[in-house]
Amino acid sequence: MKRILYILILCCLIIISPHLKARGSASSLSVSDYYTALAPNKEHPKTVQEILQQLRDHHYQKLTVGDHLSNRIFERYLDLLDPTRSYFLAQDIADFETYRNNLDDSLKAGQLKQAFTMYNRYQQRRIGRYIFLVNLLEQGLQGIQLDDEETLKTERKKSSWPSNTAAFDELWRKRLENSVLNLKLSDKPTDKIAEILIKRYRNALNQIRQTKSEDVFEIYMNALAKTYDPHTQYLPPRVYENFNINMSLSLEGIGVLLQNENEYTKIVRVVPGGPVDKGKLLKPEDLIVGVGQGHDGEIVDVVGWRLDDVIQLIRGPKESIVLLEVIPADAEDVHQRKIVEIVRNKVKLEEQAAQKKIIRIKTRGRTSIIGVIEIPTIYLDFNALKAGNPDYKSTSRDVERIIKELVNKNVEGIIIDLRDNGGGLLQEVAALVGLFIKKGPIVQIRNADGSVDKLNDPYPKILYSGPLAVLVNRVSASATEIFAGAIQDYGRGIIIGEQTFGKGTVQSMIPLHNNGQLKTTIAKYYRISGESSQHKGITPDIYYPSKYDKERIGESALSGALPWDTIDSVPHTTYYDLINIVPRLQKKHKTRMQSNPDYAYLLEIIEHLEKIRGKTEIPLKEATRKKEKLDAETSRLALENKLRIAKNLKPLKKLADIESEETKEPKERSSDEDPLLIEVGHILLDFISFLSKK
Repeated sequence: MKRILYILILCCLIIISPHLKARGSASSLSVSDYYTALAPNKEHPKTVQEILQQLRDHHYQKLTVGDHLSNRIFERYLDLLDPTRSYFLAQDIADFETYRNNLDDSLKAGQLKQAFTMYNRYQQRRIGRYIFLVNLLEQGLQGIQLDDEETLKTERKKSSWPSNTAAFDELWRKRLENSVLNLKLSDKPTDKIAEILIKRYRNALNQIRQTKSEDVFEIYMNALAKTYDPHTQYLPPRVYENFNINMSLSLEGIGVLLQNENEYTKIVRVVPGGPVDKGKLLKPEDLIVGVGQGHDGEIVDVVGWRLDDVIQLIRGPKESIVLLEVIPADAEDVHQRKIVEIVRNKVKLEEQAAQKKIIRIKTRGRTSIIGVIEIPTIYLDFNALKAGNPDYKSTSRDVERIIKELVNKNVEGIIIDLRDNGGGLLQEVAALVGLFIKKGPIVQIRNADGSVDKLNDPYPKILYSGPLAVLVNRVSASATEIFAGAIQDYGRGIIIGEQTFGKGTVQSMIPLHNNGQLKTTIAKYYRISGESSQHKGITPDIYYPSKYDKERIGESALSGALPWDTIDSVPHTTYYDLINIVPRLQKKHKTRMQSNPDYAYLLEIIEHLEKIRGKTEIPLKEATRKKEKLDAETSRLALENKLRIAKNLKPLKKLADIESEETKEPKERSSDEDPLLIEVGHILLDFISFLSKK
């Protein structure tokens, strides 16, 4: 029945198109209105050859530019253009097959004809699809059937490209119905849905019209760069000039790292000390679908927008308000959205600085005091240092001061909290480790030429020799992993949490003649044990699960990531016999967790999220989707209230109450509300107990 209605709609479009054209509707649109064939700029051939030369000379991985690399570039370019296999037809891919094994020869010659041919075909297909959708929507929603037992495949990375125009139209009809459903279930007025979507697709068409040759060149050069590894990247002049702002939005922004994922803008990382971090309103993997200005500003739909344009909309004057419409990472479906209000501001160094707190653990009939040092990032105030300011801020200097303060308060042990710490300066992390060991190597660095450098502890003595625990999670990365790995290799403390990110590579910026930059991986980090932190990250001594999806977050989730391997270890001291102690700590931890309501709640939430993430199809029947939404909300509320009852708290009446609880001002939250931190305190006290008995 749906197919018959669909054919009738198309027929109607053909019959009434003169009338639509007369009143200036979308039916008068054609591909030629938006399509302009793009060609390389005159400086592109020279830049291609320069990039190839720099990769050959400086990249850690020495790849032969031949057919094998050509095949990888071809696949990567297709994936960058059409990751969901929704824009190209199978015939397009067949037409491109002749390029698969000769892109290497073209690149060596500085020739880009194949890349631009593929991109121009892609643009034509995109324009055609959006015009197709606008034409359908111009007739309103009467032809959109939401009562059939159909599904839409959401994971299409390994799907076949549509075989013909009929399959193409069928896929996009389903995508349109899904978009309508998402808006209906997000409580958008039914009579406004067609208007919202037409505006979305017209915006996409206008964005296509603004595409320049440099945009195509950037995508293709990154297809080349990322065949070496995911952190190697070509930055054209316009991107490099605004690199810090574009990547972190740290200046008059909201403090997040963003990237495109399919047609959405995804939050990759929250910048410590920024407006988002302070409000705890957003988290990695959240998707931004709309942006508005001011308390009551209209939300602009940004689905399908270029990343630069979304960033431009989010940025604004200091202390002004931006509204973000967001699909939370743990949402059951993309129709489950929320609008958050954020006050734009600068991320100040002092707000990223290490901070201390005290937690009190009641155990064995007494209250123990544990010190906690939170380190959001590894930092150094270069400007103050250059200016000769003796009070310049750095991670190691701040932590040194905090340790002395905690020791004066007679803490029984110290926890270093490195959750969500994305890393920072190598020299600073070496100095940081040096506060906890007497002397010795911190990390090994293997260069592209095979030589190995060692970075040693610059601190002449041990500042803190007491019991130590280090808390990490999946987002703890880079220099943070060097710290955790060194503490683990020295047997200096207990590492607790989850497997870390696994970024064990070093990048350097290489200037290009066109004022762009090539960010290139030039070296690899190795622990003093000889193990790389690359790809695998740091495996904790005591594992504690989290809601992060390691299939989507972490080095191992990145295509083309360099592998884990080993080199020779270097001599170093071992402080504690952790091989014998850790199993006993694990046993006591496991016993405690069997009756811990927070831990049981976390496991149930993770199980719930895994079910969501495991879905590869979604129903297109409105009644089914409504039921799924209601069931998901009921289930989530039941889980939350199960925890609250176990903790003698009053149950919540509706799902919205959960969000208000989670987004309390930081000053309203106490350390006692962080169940993981409390458990780490218990583990540290067990460690102290074992040491005293020994």
